[in-house]
Amino acid sequence: MMSKELKKNKFLAILRNSYTIISIIFLIWILFFDENTHLNREFDKEIEEHKTTINFYKKEVNRDKKTIQMLQDSVQLERFAREKYLMKKKNEDVYIIEFDTLKK
Repeated sequence: MMSKELKKNKFLAILRNSYTIISIIFLIWILFFDENTHLNREFDKEIEEHKTTINFYKKEVNRDKKTIQMLQDSVQLERFAREKYLMKKKNEDVYIIEFDTLKK
């Protein structure tokens, strides 16, 4: 009695069709496991953004290393550190003064 009711159910008849099963498997494969899925594209964009920031910081580090090599004197090195990175001694206060270059 139960099997007759299952055979009459149209939804289950559609799911038992081999073309439907293959189509569902194909869609799952395309959506989740293929190389060109939407998720992979987003991850690729994110990776490229991180690569550009890594390259930017590598360039900045190399530029700073070259500058530090030019500054052999400790006074010049201290001045560079104070101006560029706002470093200070323990008992000092640093005040940053910015000038407004726009004329009103």
